[in-house]
Amino acid sequence: MTGTLGAPAAALGLIEGVADGLAGAARFGGGALADDPGRRRAIAVGGYSTTAVLSGLIGVANSVWQVAVLRSGAWFARGLRVPARNALLADVVPAGAYGRAYGFERAMDNFGAILGPLLGIALVAAVGIRDAILLSIIPGLLAVGAIVYAIRAAKLPKVGERQPIRIQVKAVLQGELGRVLGAVGAFELGNIAATLLILRATELLTPGHGEDSAAQLALALYTTYNIAATLISVPAGRRGDRSGPVQVLTGGTVAFAIAYVVLALTGASLPILAIGFILAGIGIGCVETAEHAAVAHLAPEGLRGSAFGMLATVQSLGNFVASATAGLLWTLVSPTAAFVYAAIWMVLALIAFSATRYAHT
Repeated sequence: MTGTLGAPAAALGLIEGVADGLAGAARFGGGALADDPGRRRAIAVGGYSTTAVLSGLIGVANSVWQVAVLRSGAWFARGLRVPARNALLADVVPAGAYGRAYGFERAMDNFGAILGPLLGIALVAAVGIRDAILLSIIPGLLAVGAIVYAIRAAKLPKVGERQPIRIQVKAVLQGELGRVLGAVGAFELGNIAATLLILRATELLTPGHGEDSAAQLALALYTTYNIAATLISVPAGRRGDRSGPVQVLTGGTVAFAIAYVVLALTGASLPILAIGFILAGIGIGCVETAEHAAVAHLAPEGLRGSAFGMLATVQSLGNFVASATAGLLWTLVSPTAAFVYAAIWMVLALIAFSATRYAHT
């Protein structure tokens, strides 16, 4: 966008904002589509295929508007596939393995956040930016092949009559599932973007290390965050299978609360900052795994798509509010106030999780 097409940073920000907004809307609508078992299979395969192709075609785009259309379309398809993928995963594994299944999915996603950029750097050096983007179609289509194989290997029952498409909010929010989603909402209102953690580390380290070195150290700390999330996801899922997802949600929320207090109060100490980032990584690895496992356990099969769509919507809206509020507090008051705000929501989430009957089963 900026280097090859010469667009200003404002154009990049606008395109990313529109794409993220479309992805969020698609997650909500995709939940209703994914309630039907046959439709969810088609949406999962089609969503991954469309995302891969449209994202890769950005490599041959010659204008900003073409990038905008391709990126928005890719992110809409990406959002649409999320509830279908999560519901499909619940279809192909036994209930006693939900935690391990979602833990493995989260571990691989976080591992991709480490390996993907490294591979991208190598490809850009070898073939240039355009060809590197174009080649990204390959892993995307490999993901499509993996989903098709999983559907066939799982020998799912034949699809019956198509269910009507209905937005089922009230049905999802009733009972214990609704209470757990409410507690998840409290957590997400304090789940600020990881970029704010990076900014905090950069600002604290700049006086002693210089701007460039501080930025590099902050990105190294973010790498430890992703490594921690990768390593904890499967053990967290295994723990959830034994003791229940809400226990894992509680543990992850505690890790986040401590991490935010550390980041609120620490000075320019690299080891203490590392503790904060690692705890936050442990927290996100635990919580994301257990959120999906809890919904898979509690949602009736006929509402599974809508339930995962609602979870994705709560996550998106909560993250937006959390990051926007923290950013305002950062600017108007102080960084410490921003992290204290996030820590308070973690405490409220702990109270909400402990109040669910599901936590005591």
